Amino acid sequence: MQKRILLLEDDLQLNATVKQFLQMRGFEVIAVFDAHEARDRLYEQRVDLMLLDVKVPRQSGIDLLAELRREGDTTPAIFITSLSGVEDVERGFAAGGDDYIRKPFALKELAVRIDSLLRRMYGSVSDEVDLGNGLRFDTASPRLIREGQTVPLKTKELKLLSLFLRHVDELLEYERIYQALWDWDEEPNPASLRTYVNTLRGELGKERIETIKNTGYRFVRQ
Repeated sequence: MQKRILLLEDDLQLNATVKQFLQMRGFEVIAVFDAHEARDRLYEQRVDLMLLDVKVPRQSGIDLLAELRREGDTTPAIFITSLSGVEDVERGFAAGGDDYIRKPFALKELAVRIDSLLRRMYGSVSDEVDLGNGLRFDTASPRLIREGQTVPLKTKELKLLSLFLRHVDELLEYERIYQALWDWDEEPNPASLRTYVNTLRGELGKERIETIKNTGYRFVRQ
């Protein structure tokens, strides 16, 4: 079952980078930018893990987690911090944090910490999705694998496949796909999208990706 992560980070670029990275690894990400917004979303949705920046608007990530723990919330939490003092680390663990990572950090290190914590809390966390017919999608790389061999795909094709796998049997409208595949300073290209879809159909089977005329695409469960 897809794991859901709450990401509290007020740096817009870092928030977007971490969100995209986690989504490529198969996680559902709720991205927020201040502590009050984080609390509101936690009331609305259950999450499997929290990534909490310490220095955020309206309330520190440490104080937010301390309040959540007093209210009985046991969701595992990793602090993202630029603080380096031992006292700050102690405060984080005393508030109920399970781990922390210091800025600047490598995304791969963040992935290792997340996977390790999720394994401790929920058991094994698989990095691969079985697509049938000898195909598997490795969300950690990410890469498509056929019988042990990597299938050569472009970055945006991998992004598109990852997006489809997070929303199986859902209609994905063109605009949503454009936002996921193209950065803010890039111009979405409908012709390129059609090419990416055709490439994936060639690897997975034409029946796996439905075209919804003038609207978007749907990835069909096998």
